[in-house]
Amino acid sequence: MAEVLVYVDHVDGAVRKPTLELLALARRIGEPVAVALGAGAADTATTLAEHGTVRVLTHDAAEYAEYLVVPKVDALQAAYERVSPAAVLVPSSAEGKEIAARLALRIGSGIITDAVDLEAGDEGPVATQSVFAASFITKSRVSKGIPVITVKPNSAAPEAAPAAGAVEALEVSFSERATGTKVVSRTPRESTGRPDLTEAAIVVSGGRGVGGAQNFALIETLADSLGAAVGASRAAVDAGWYPHTNQVGQTGKSVSPQLYIASGISGAIQHRAGMQTSKTIVAINKDAEAPIFDLVDYGVVGDLFEVVPQLIEEIKARG
Repeated sequence: MAEVLVYVDHVDGAVRKPTLELLALARRIGEPVAVALGAGAADTATTLAEHGTVRVLTHDAAEYAEYLVVPKVDALQAAYERVSPAAVLVPSSAEGKEIAARLALRIGSGIITDAVDLEAGDEGPVATQSVFAASFITKSRVSKGIPVITVKPNSAAPEAAPAAGAVEALEVSFSERATGTKVVSRTPRESTGRPDLTEAAIVVSGGRGVGGAQNFALIETLADSLGAAVGASRAAVDAGWYPHTNQVGQTGKSVSPQLYIASGISGAIQHRAGMQTSKTIVAINKDAEAPIFDLVDYGVVGDLFEVVPQLIEEIKARG
């Protein structure tokens, strides 16, 4: 069976969920070979093996932490040349898409970004995408070279599938471009105790209908009762009610959770573009004609300040 190269997103050896999802998709088209880079790379092997990885190529060097993107592209190219894979899969984060694009250019291959599903095809892997602000679903395949594909978080469920997960050292020669952009400082992200917005299985978002920054406490309480991440519409962010880092939409972050709850959000196309691939969508809005109701699986026409507290109490009662 052909091998599929999977780029590992990890933090000091702790493998992040989108990578486990990639492994589940990779097994549909071949045998996963993981590429883990940086501090703690070897520590990823146990988790990767539990999720179907036959081999884990590892390499650690100061360049991965000290410089942006290019050292990782150099390493992934080295892995590509060693493995000759049937496809290369990368998590669809901002960094992941840049890594994938640079790799595709180097190896002369086509690239597909933001796939939401993957299946085997007679002429190579076929990727499903949600395009034009999620108005259409397309199926695409790369017609030149080995496909490089980035996959959105929450596109597949991680699956346990024990495999060998043999750790092998990867030899990497860094290019002159590797040291072109240096990291001069880092500021730790302030922890909220909530899941990362782009990876969360449940997202609760607030919009203009929330009415002010102080009222986002209600949205946060609902999110915390569900173990969810908190999002915000562009209108709420532009008004200064919530940080831009939490904005969901075309000019913010794209999310694809199992459950998306939109409170006081009208459903402008800018917002829909960032959340339409959510598996189940619930909207709470007092305007029965709000565009968001054309999209949802469940809609509640009502004042969010009356509906949300009742929802929180019901969740607590069942918890």
